[in-house]
Amino acid sequence: MNAFRKAVEARDTEAMAACLADNVVFTSPVAFAPYPGKPLTAAILRGVMRVFENFRYEREIIDGRNHALVFRTEVGGKEIQGCDFLHLDENGLIDEFTVMVRPLSGAQALSEAMAAQFDQIKAEALEAMS
Repeated sequence: MNAFRKAVEARDTEAMAACLADNVVFTSPVAFAPYPGKPLTAAILRGVMRVFENFRYEREIIDGRNHALVFRTEVGGKEIQGCDFLHLDENGLIDEFTVMVRPLSGAQALSEAMAAQFDQIKAEALEAMS
């Protein structure tokens, strides 16, 4: 089991951030443009931890430095099935992080919940960069 999965399952946001490369790029299931950099990605992950309910990983698929972590969770009473696609750099840190979720009703609930978090996410990222 990789360190990121352990950190998520422990709900340890500091350990999650420690798994991220400085140049990580986060691709959201509900936003068009990717989010670059560790401070913003770590802040997004903290926001996700605030909105996910009953989160659990169901399966982990590893192919070299590529990891797929299949999960189930709930947001606003909507069940979500999803996958975290991670790519690890040569130091074992996550440099690419893409999330996909289904069904549409779950993705919409996630989009709404994360939109409500975004002012706090931006403030946390800015604080981490200063």
